[in-house]
Amino acid sequence: MATRARSGLLGELSAEFVGTMILLLIGIAVVAQVVAGGALTDPKGGLGDHDSIAWAWGLGVTLGVYVAARLSGAHLNPAVTLTLAVFKGFAWKKVLPYALAQTAGAFVAALIVRWNYSEILGHADPGHTMKTQFVFSTLPGNGSLTAGVHEWGAFRDQVIGTAILLILILAITDVLNTAPKANLGPFIIGLIVVAIGMAFGANAGYAINPARDLGPRLASYITGYSTAWRDQWGNLYFWVPIVGPLVGGVIGGAIYKYLVGRFLPNAEPEPPGRAPASEPANEF
Repeated sequence: MATRARSGLLGELSAEFVGTMILLLIGIAVVAQVVAGGALTDPKGGLGDHDSIAWAWGLGVTLGVYVAARLSGAHLNPAVTLTLAVFKGFAWKKVLPYALAQTAGAFVAALIVRWNYSEILGHADPGHTMKTQFVFSTLPGNGSLTAGVHEWGAFRDQVIGTAILLILILAITDVLNTAPKANLGPFIIGLIVVAIGMAFGANAGYAINPARDLGPRLASYITGYSTAWRDQWGNLYFWVPIVGPLVGGVIGGAIYKYLVGRFLPNAEPEPPGRAPASEPANEF
């Protein structure tokens, strides 16, 4: 039997590519299905709604993490990679390669979804306009002209949403905290994304991941969406779901490190339900 070669950086990047691709295949496809079914304008007649989008994105994260976790740690998000480099000792020389692999995975996934849904999207939106652009990339107010959300409101939203994401990721992956057991971490991370989607989805579509937005935005641009880089008012918007999550991730990391992490004990915590060793348990 041949011995298994160590993966090295190439294996890590390959895992990030495939894990992010799985995440985006599920996430983008569910939005395409909802839009194709007309659910955004007629919930009773569509093939899904906001809740189905939030749940599918969460499941996509869970499954993507399970794919990549052993080889790369399954960041699947440049904001996660940057935050881990700032606060958790992740190698800075890997930050850009990881981000490129994640963006490439998202790009390929978007191309596959664009191809698979080409007939339905073409029928719903022959001109490839903003009507279906948000299948692939986010927009302020989810593309609404009446929501009143513009670039800086969306930027604020992305900072807040990604900060929450990183606080929670760091909390549940910290072995000094009450980390999930039995390989449940990816499932809990998926639930975090579901919660953020349900609570912070209105202002900017909860990209909370630069690769999730940039890769599909580029894919849509080269396949006919000429306005992919702009919002519904014609303003350059593509930078918002890139810069906002990067800033928010670092803020979230700082909040966890300085307000929670530094107060945790330096040893493995007691199992839930067990009295601390220094204190006798009550006898009944």
